[in-house]
Amino acid sequence: MALQEEFEIQGNILFRYRGVLPLIPLITGAVVYVQTIYFPEMFLLRNTKYEIYFEMSCLLVSLIGLFIRIYTVGYTPKNTSGRNIKGQLADTLNTNGIYSTVRHPLYLGNFFMWLGPALLTGQFWFIIAFILFYWVYYERIMFAEEQFLRKKFGETYLNWASNIPAFLPKLKYFKPNEINFSWKKILKKEKNGFLALFTIFTVFNVTAELIKNERNFNWFLIGAFVFSLFSYIVIKILVKFTKILNEDNR
Repeated sequence: MALQEEFEIQGNILFRYRGVLPLIPLITGAVVYVQTIYFPEMFLLRNTKYEIYFEMSCLLVSLIGLFIRIYTVGYTPKNTSGRNIKGQLADTLNTNGIYSTVRHPLYLGNFFMWLGPALLTGQFWFIIAFILFYWVYYERIMFAEEQFLRKKFGETYLNWASNIPAFLPKLKYFKPNEINFSWKKILKKEKNGFLALFTIFTVFNVTAELIKNERNFNWFLIGAFVFSLFSYIVIKILVKFTKILNEDNR
């Protein structure tokens, strides 16, 4: 089988399970993080007054990724960008807004969201390993997605893709969005990421304190986790039993 077809098949498989497979580096990172608690000499900032600032900096990196996702999804119409789990889906080709600067903004957002926990380990070798894993993993997914778009939109896609970089944005190409931002769509589509982000950071923080037999919890993280969990439950109820968050073509 030619590499082009092989990459496309691999990409479609990875696309289908892209919500589960990233758990591999996450679990590995959690193990590495716990090791630095038992052996604090592995991480220079462990048990210092600067550790909390480092932790919040890692959270900021993940929040940047979440912001990129929110900005992207909030300006896209129905059946384009989002958490499709069954396969590739695109009723229209997004070429304005953030899509006028980069072809895969959602995967760029995902990168920063997962980079935060990777940085939290404080281990340079693991951060590099994570970046390499992400590169190989999402390269296949992006290849399969572009094959799908190329077949569906033909020259329209090729003309757009020829000028727009795949992963590193070029802001000079920015074109304004043609539709309004939808907070309703964000609440429905990005509640999972919001909850997952604060769950991960809270679990890491609480685990560290319990292992050290201390109680210097990061109450900001705990409060954010409780808020995100409450918001997730409320939104799930609203989506299931009401039409408050429904919008035409969103």
